[in-house]
Amino acid sequence: MSLGELTVCQETASVLPDGRPVTRWTIGSTEGPTAEVLSLGARLQALHAPDRYGRLANVVLGCEGVEDLLGEAAYLGATVGRYANRIADGLLPLGGTTHRLTTQPGGHTLHGGTDGFASRLWDGVPVREGRRAGVRLRLHSPDGDQGFPGALSAEVTYLLDPAGALWIGYRATTDAPTVVNLTNHAYFNLAGEGNGTVLDHLLRVDAPGYLPVDAELIPLGPVARVAGTPFDLREAAVLGERVADPDPQIRLAGAGFDHNWVLDGNGFRRAAVLSHPASGRRVECLTTEPGIQVYTGNHFDGSLTGRSGRPYRAYAGVALETQHFPDSPNRPEYPSTVLRPGEEFRSTTVYCFSADKRP
Repeated sequence: MSLGELTVCQETASVLPDGRPVTRWTIGSTEGPTAEVLSLGARLQALHAPDRYGRLANVVLGCEGVEDLLGEAAYLGATVGRYANRIADGLLPLGGTTHRLTTQPGGHTLHGGTDGFASRLWDGVPVREGRRAGVRLRLHSPDGDQGFPGALSAEVTYLLDPAGALWIGYRATTDAPTVVNLTNHAYFNLAGEGNGTVLDHLLRVDAPGYLPVDAELIPLGPVARVAGTPFDLREAAVLGERVADPDPQIRLAGAGFDHNWVLDGNGFRRAAVLSHPASGRRVECLTTEPGIQVYTGNHFDGSLTGRSGRPYRAYAGVALETQHFPDSPNRPEYPSTVLRPGEEFRSTTVYCFSADKRP
């Protein structure tokens, strides 16, 4: 269907083992940026952005096969929840009751549990807001889903504008007190999906502090200042130089970043800027969230093959996951993630793509 200057095309991308179809929406124009969204995991499967010469390339990691998307590639580009990131020991204290959540190997709850939102089939419809076009996807999560209390109605909207900005808006309501922390888990490689590593990318994060972690990547507690550490990205730095730093926190994460930065300021503001000097591509991330988890793909080992036909090895992409802090339900000093009946969870993140015209 035509939506102003942009179009939204719908097709069946694949079929789940139980016979349900997986829908793909392609949003864009014939010459400009385009985005592809799957109903499986409400997932950003591809985003084509121009380089300084106007040449389009997909800059988001993604796999094609359902077996991968339900398995090792489950988080690639997905909407993760009900609680993004980690909850220590799978224990959720709320209202005087400790709820036991499903846990992954290692004993902690990651991205909503063993059957989180990334593996669910969402219902979607094309939408338009002004010159922006996209798709709105909804999911119902029943009371007790993965151990979480309360029935949750979740919604994520992807909107692309003609200038190349991708808007991601989240909403959720509940019928009983629960916790909510939704994010998108896209991995970016501005050189192009499957085209080497992001070690030559520059990253800036507008954050004066970050959360150090233990050996299981659970926050130790207090916010640490980034000054004097490889986590100081208040000026753009080359990722390859930072992940090679001998800092113990870099080593704990598997020779890279897998940490939450505590963003400066409040409200809708810039969180990070990722750029690739060779292609000129640049993406600016803005958000309403208090934190951003930067993960440099340290554990890709070549076992996943992307849509390009190339295997994903270490540092094949970097995730910029805007969110509340990991393990917040067990950390009363962190911003609260509790949602109660009558309240509405709202969150907005925008990825603005551009290209440096200088050769």
